[in-house]
Amino acid sequence: MTAFQDVLQNIIFHGAGPYNRILVVSAYSNVTNWLLENKKTGAPGVYHHISQHQEFHQALEDVLGKLKALNQHYVPLGLDLAAADAFLEGRIALARAYLDSLVSVLASGYVNGASILQAAREILASIGEAHSAFNSVNILQNKGVNATLVDLSGFDDPRALTIDERIRQAFAGINFASTICIATGYTKGTEGIMREFDRGYSEVTFSKIAVAVKPQEAIIHKEYHLCSADPNLVGISNCHPVGFTNYDVADQLADVGMEAIHPKASKPLEINAIDLRIKNTFEPEHPGTLITRDYVSPEQRVEVITGTERVSIIDIYDPLMVGAAGFDLHLMQAFSDLGVSYIFKARYAGQAPLELRNFTGQGAVAEVRLYESRGQALLAAECVAEISDGDLRRELHRLTAGFCGGTLNLGETVSVRIEPRWDCPSMEAVRQLRGLRAALARAHGESFIAPEWEAPRLQDRLADVSAKLVRALDVTEEAVAA
Repeated sequence: MTAFQDVLQNIIFHGAGPYNRILVVSAYSNVTNWLLENKKTGAPGVYHHISQHQEFHQALEDVLGKLKALNQHYVPLGLDLAAADAFLEGRIALARAYLDSLVSVLASGYVNGASILQAAREILASIGEAHSAFNSVNILQNKGVNATLVDLSGFDDPRALTIDERIRQAFAGINFASTICIATGYTKGTEGIMREFDRGYSEVTFSKIAVAVKPQEAIIHKEYHLCSADPNLVGISNCHPVGFTNYDVADQLADVGMEAIHPKASKPLEINAIDLRIKNTFEPEHPGTLITRDYVSPEQRVEVITGTERVSIIDIYDPLMVGAAGFDLHLMQAFSDLGVSYIFKARYAGQAPLELRNFTGQGAVAEVRLYESRGQALLAAECVAEISDGDLRRELHRLTAGFCGGTLNLGETVSVRIEPRWDCPSMEAVRQLRGLRAALARAHGESFIAPEWEAPRLQDRLADVSAKLVRALDVTEEAVAA
């Protein structure tokens, strides 16, 4: 929103024209940081003074001065400075009165402080979006465009409406064909949009508006493309915009910090089959990334590379977990209490086939499978070359030595206690495996390496295991299932 000249040129006046559109605006850059706290550094804003029971009037007045200074930057675009400043003064004065009342109630000690402070955050957050929305409408109207301000912040509105109710009532009766609607990214509701979504609230408003009006397409304009990798890390020449993907991929990316859209905002769009497009504001001709509910790449490939350092593997073992329904409930509650999210959770309380892969690229054994049932176990080894019985036993010992503290006694059967583990091969191990496969293909032909050898989905791998177990034991598939 700070680069509003580009918004005008590349979004509002680009293509079919300004009408039949709803533009959901966020606050100008840093405004919400001044009002609440800096999202990245944690530097305190006006809210800090209230939460610490300090005088906040001067801090709010300082923000008003900064907002008026911002207004001056948009005068060349057609902003009526007197009207914009008057709107700010009125909104800040009303917010100050609300906050004074909250602070007085908070000082009494008779109410829940957390609820009062949450209300203060809501009031402060709404100022930034209302400011940018008013300015946008004022500039457009001064350019002769029929623009409608849809102020969802609910200032001076005592009605107890939910977020969805306020949005539906605000857009009821608007003729979209003859106007462009500028809506605030903040929406007042009884559930508290910041209580539910914190600083991701503008995207949630965007999503809920889309569900209410059922648009042809929902578009998020960012200052960059959704790329196959971070151009700041790998260089622009080593990545490219992602043309198509699905909501599942978008959710996974958001979980590790590469956020195309807030996961809680994308779910209503996905459920209602509303396509989402991510576009670069500064490249209006580029189609951007289209995110749909059912897109599947025509060929298996790596689409996006991202990552985070804030990931850990937590392995919890308790011999009492077998047969205990809901055993991990208290563990998940602990994660919830600490605000820890998880990407994947696996609970194991029984015997299952175990696969050990040789990622070193050395030796004749490529994969070892262990099947255990009622104290008996069958070991099956997949080899990439002929090997004597003695060398096979030695290599199996080497591969399985110390695995989860277990030891193998190789005979007709294998009796061993083994817990299944996730294997997380390093990039060097992956390169070695790739080299091993290339050598196998040269030595034995492409057909030697079955496609199932690295089946991409768990159900395919289990089907492969079942088929090989049938062959090994010379029994029916029904017997294996049993």
